[in-house]
Amino acid sequence: MEIFNYLVEFMRTLVTYAFNLTEMVGFPSYGMAIIILTVFIKAILAPLTVKQIKSMKAMQELQPRMKELQDKYKNDPARMQAEMAAMYKELGVNPLAGCLPLLVQMPFLIAIFYALQGYPYNPAFEHFLWLPSLGEADPYYILPVLSALSTWVMSKQTGMGASGAAAQQQKIMTIFMPLFIGYISLNFPSGLVIYWIVSNVFQFVQQHFIYKGLEANK
Repeated sequence: MEIFNYLVEFMRTLVTYAFNLTEMVGFPSYGMAIIILTVFIKAILAPLTVKQIKSMKAMQELQPRMKELQDKYKNDPARMQAEMAAMYKELGVNPLAGCLPLLVQMPFLIAIFYALQGYPYNPAFEHFLWLPSLGEADPYYILPVLSALSTWVMSKQTGMGASGAAAQQQKIMTIFMPLFIGYISLNFPSGLVIYWIVSNVFQFVQQHFIYKGLEANK
């Protein structure tokens, strides 16, 4: 879509601006530019992420009660749905509230994915740390390992508090997702994998404080 292409180009422009910022302070680095841009994007989307996490946590805490209703009214689906709707209303929980923030964020996340995948780096500055080129895969496989590890930590943190079928699904995802992300990171441009790792670290810290705040308010 043309609108999405504009968004991708906008993200590439932001990468360039972030790089120009590193030039202004005397340390031109595309790697640092990607890190700065990642933190900026996550900070802008933080209110949506907070809403999504709180909704997800509320649904996890309702799992035992939902299981009770499912067992009690397993032969009466209409009554079960009515009782669940009443429970959501009583507790002020919207089961769809966690989906909307994610849907809003997705175009931005996909856009930065494509922006970094085809970004025209200046060859003089495309190296970063041990990486010879941010536009190519990590030849030492360090970034794929870090991407898998950060995804595993995120999955473990997200699954805390889940029970029943949700806990079983989360357990599967905790194994599958890190392996999948680590595998595809083997061939992804290093700049894109850095974005993923920094994004995971940011969200891990963000979720830590959100969960801590929710526990304090109980």
